[in-house]
Amino acid sequence: MRIAAHICGALLCAAALQLSPFEGAPFDGAVSAHADIRNDADVERRIEALLAKMTLAEKLGQLQQLDGEAKGQYRPEHLELARRGLLGSTLNVRGARRVNELQRVAVKESRLGIPLIFAFDVIHGYRTLFPIPLGEAASWDPDAVERAAAVAATEARAAGVHWTFAPMVDIARDARWGRIAEGAGEDPYLGAVMARASVRGFQGDDYSRPNRVVACAKHWVAYGAAEAGRDYNTVDVSERTLRSIYFPPFKAAVDAGVGTIMSAFNDLNGVPASANRFALTEVLRDEWHFDGAVVSDYNSVVELVNHGIARDKAEAASRALEAGVDMEMVSRAYVTHGARLVDQKRLSLATIDEAVRRVLRVKLRAGLFEQPYADEARERSVLLTPEHRDAAREIAGRSMVLLKNENNRLPLAPSIGSLAVIGPLADDRESILGNWTGDGRPEDAVTVLEGIRTAVSNATSVRYAEGVTISVESLLSPVGSERPIRQAQGRANEGPDRLRQGYGESAEARSAKAEGPSLQGVAADDQGIEAAVRIAREAEAVVLVLGETGAMSGEAASRSELDLPGRQLELAKRVLHVDKPTAIVLMNGRPLAIPWLAEHADAILEAWFPGTEGGHAVADVLFGKVNPGGKLPVTFPRNVGQVPIHYDYKRTGRPPSASDKYTSKYLDVPWTPLFPFGHGLSYTTFELRDLQVSASRIAADGTLTVSAEVANVGRRPGDEVVQLYVQDVVASVTRPVQRLRGFERLTLAPGATRRVSFTLGPADLGFYDEQMRWVIEPGEFRIRVSNSSEGGLTERFEVK
Repeated sequence: MRIAAHICGALLCAAALQLSPFEGAPFDGAVSAHADIRNDADVERRIEALLAKMTLAEKLGQLQQLDGEAKGQYRPEHLELARRGLLGSTLNVRGARRVNELQRVAVKESRLGIPLIFAFDVIHGYRTLFPIPLGEAASWDPDAVERAAAVAATEARAAGVHWTFAPMVDIARDARWGRIAEGAGEDPYLGAVMARASVRGFQGDDYSRPNRVVACAKHWVAYGAAEAGRDYNTVDVSERTLRSIYFPPFKAAVDAGVGTIMSAFNDLNGVPASANRFALTEVLRDEWHFDGAVVSDYNSVVELVNHGIARDKAEAASRALEAGVDMEMVSRAYVTHGARLVDQKRLSLATIDEAVRRVLRVKLRAGLFEQPYADEARERSVLLTPEHRDAAREIAGRSMVLLKNENNRLPLAPSIGSLAVIGPLADDRESILGNWTGDGRPEDAVTVLEGIRTAVSNATSVRYAEGVTISVESLLSPVGSERPIRQAQGRANEGPDRLRQGYGESAEARSAKAEGPSLQGVAADDQGIEAAVRIAREAEAVVLVLGETGAMSGEAASRSELDLPGRQLELAKRVLHVDKPTAIVLMNGRPLAIPWLAEHADAILEAWFPGTEGGHAVADVLFGKVNPGGKLPVTFPRNVGQVPIHYDYKRTGRPPSASDKYTSKYLDVPWTPLFPFGHGLSYTTFELRDLQVSASRIAADGTLTVSAEVANVGRRPGDEVVQLYVQDVVASVTRPVQRLRGFERLTLAPGATRRVSFTLGPADLGFYDEQMRWVIEPGEFRIRVSNSSEGGLTERFEVK
């Protein structure tokens, strides 16, 4: 073992060198956005004054969040609870008029006039929907992510929403897990950058402003590491893995000033996250000095009984509060059992008081005491404006990833004579929105078919066939399944509103607009495939739109297979056999295993679920109005047997070798991914050259500048994402083969060249050693500048 260049302990090291002791988190020296309010004496004085006047029942009421009814309506009991000061927040109640009705009762009729804070899941847009978060991350453009969140905040606040349960910053490396759609993918560095951008977009520098909302980083913590990719399942990972992989995006969110954090459903190393004092207090409060509020996930407090660490709901309440969960979402263990727990000395009044302080601090910072009401006239003026639709279209285009483009199959010419548009998702208004669709409406969405028809010339003949149908029910095996899958178990959006998410129009409705017969069952799919083949034969080119419905990803939407649902692959094989120029458009919320398509299709465009303007954005890319520049934020496996799969793996003692059987690989499939992390093509060609480093040796507390030239040697303007990867060659604990430590997306005209520079510092080179101390060890480091996690230019340097 080499002698470590020890720089004190993990926390002192961070203070001394201005680095983050969390390997994935970028650190720019910025002070938390809370820094100027954290010591605001007036806010703290007002908190203490209110706390001194509150009864125990009123204190517990501030810690209660209750769900609304369908369509944003509050429940009748909310009025009485608000009047008595026994309600702190609602979930899903929205719409300026409804919010104001309930808020007036809380402010005007309760004893202390403490306003409610209204919360809603604004995940990738409110009324104007942007790409799902995984798609936004594929833009590798934090400015675009911040802009999308800002539009969402503007619309949500106008509708009376003060608080969003976003961003989800869970790192996810198992594509079976449905909620991979809601985050930024597999990498802690990219995840941290996107977390910071999203928080800034939602909150700005002051979340009391009328166009901002309080953000909530979720789900604390390691929820994305659920065993077998099954939602809500157990997580057991080392502290080193937590700090290296799963903590960094949350730390970035805290550094960006995030107002709240949500505790997760999962068991974490034997202690459920919603009762885990190590995570909630020792790390979040004591190490990171987070002073906002922690809210439980939906019913996760009382679910401690199911986990088996609480005998009853009273004990669950005690464990969650003592661990650091300030507000209880939906379940009512705090308000039901809190007073008795205090009387029995099983819960301290000081613990309750501290939780109330945190909730009041968020409300005061949100300006709710000064402006508790929504502007009903403004609500009508800011939802789904042309400017917001333009932003959604632009950002959707930036999120798309060109996975393959042999023979320059794309872009298509808008003047093409005839075009066949085929597939079950081509004219699906709901699925194009994805899951967690806020108050987005399918009738406002532009489908791929509509986008194409708008983009082509008047002389172009566009014909459409659905081909086959897909649905959540179609995923069920006829063997071993005694009941249908219920969509949106638990908190999917809210009550009946959730049932509309992701299914799309009925097969009958879509088939009425498609050529060929109405599609019913297997026999009808046979006929639908024949209709698709027929129009493919008669067209000059084909656009084949395949993937998942919106309901196939998101919460409670884990899958045991990652291939195309239903008979879509059969449809693709038949259409490609026609041998017409064909472009595949994928819409999905997770990486799919599509090895046959990757081998046989000339062009594959990953569009994710692109949102309200998705159809226009897809057409913009297909016809060359937009040159795709997105990159994969997550690895695409060859099959489900490879997952979890990620680019920053460990070498093992027997690194995979094609020539040696006794190495780490499979018998039946290559160990390499189908499409690697960071991959994405363009309609132009870029070259990287002249990699330079500012020094061959640096001190442990020094910095190094890495630069390279990127040139557009093609004929079109386009975007490239230059990526920097670092490897610590030999260390006292095993290290990944590479780690992303910088990237920049830039636009270059044909023939243009630009030098891109990155600065590596202690935060990029250190790690946690055997004793869990943050260290930077002397020795060799390798760097690589490339346009994906494979290939590129390489260089080396040493830390002395």
